[in-house]
Amino acid sequence: MSHWDVIIIGTGSMGGAAANALAERGVNVLGLETFEPGHEQGAAHGGTRIIRQSYFESPDYVPLLRRSYELFRKLEEESGREIMELCGGIYIGDPESLTFAGSKLAAELHNLEHEVLTADEIRTRFPTMDPADDALGLYEANAGYVRPEETTIANAEVAARKGATLHFHEKVTGWTITDDGGVEVTTDTPDGPAVYTADKLIVSPGAWAPVLLPELNLPLQIDRMLFHWFTPDYTDKVPAEAWSEENHPVYIEQTHDNDQIYGFPATDGPDGGFKLGFFRNGSPTTADTIDRTVYDHEVEEMRARALELFPALTGPLVQAKTCLYSVTPDEHFVVGPHPDHPQVIVACGFSGHGFKFVPVIGEILADLAIDGTTRHNIDLFDPSRFRA
Repeated sequence: MSHWDVIIIGTGSMGGAAANALAERGVNVLGLETFEPGHEQGAAHGGTRIIRQSYFESPDYVPLLRRSYELFRKLEEESGREIMELCGGIYIGDPESLTFAGSKLAAELHNLEHEVLTADEIRTRFPTMDPADDALGLYEANAGYVRPEETTIANAEVAARKGATLHFHEKVTGWTITDDGGVEVTTDTPDGPAVYTADKLIVSPGAWAPVLLPELNLPLQIDRMLFHWFTPDYTDKVPAEAWSEENHPVYIEQTHDNDQIYGFPATDGPDGGFKLGFFRNGSPTTADTIDRTVYDHEVEEMRARALELFPALTGPLVQAKTCLYSVTPDEHFVVGPHPDHPQVIVACGFSGHGFKFVPVIGEILADLAIDGTTRHNIDLFDPSRFRA
């Protein structure tokens, strides 16, 4: 039986960042992961994830985002991988919509550089788009995308280089509190069951949270989500260059209560397609029973909605993929000490908008494991808030 300062269950996005942060501080850390770095079984895949600071979900996220930007750049330097690209972002909706008004509120409260564009100005600057006549867009130059697979692999590589021990393809079967106030974790390995002990435990299981944290009774809904890559119809008015990341921002749009969509420029060239998806249009599932087939009617539903904003998005489907969201009722994260076991720190429920916070969540988890507190304000994420 091996003893560690900290064990991490789940070294995907958040857990991998925590392993990196802990190893940098000289902590003897073991990470346990069912899959390989950069796998496609959870939420952190698909090539791109939006990163932005004019945050309509709540202005309280903005300080965390500022720190996250700094740490993404640090991870790029340490890993030598290209992770974050700032191509700009635009958040479009009717004047009262959360997408527009919430983004504007966050930008104004935190003095973020931004522009407000009318529908005509959006059409002129970004000719791929044809928003509703009364729509407004908040444009933020300091936005873009991060690459999730590259991020997860980079954290694993850098953490290992700093001294972390990471076990992949080793599934955790359970954890318990020991008589001395530590923790014990059991796993399945190719050679049979294994047992590890530690002073502290971080549980960052993604969509497997209901399995590994059942005692919390968290009201998590695990949703099967889709994203699609369509080929535009290139014309003289809207050529291939207009869809490229040199000329096109990431975007989020919801106007007059239609289904909110989000997406990216053609980050992999004109043949790679134009990626987009519904932000809140999933179907309940579990991490182990998700249907990975994308059906024709789902593709056509996505295309019909996409055409409302992108009338030239009429070409063939390049590909479509599934992913998993773990959604809380208030759509805020669950990050903090376990309500019943302070030596256990939990991180889950990232509700489809968590990836842009990966490095700062890793820093927070390391703070909590080492010091029991963090300088970052995480009151919004209290794991106890759903208890009666």
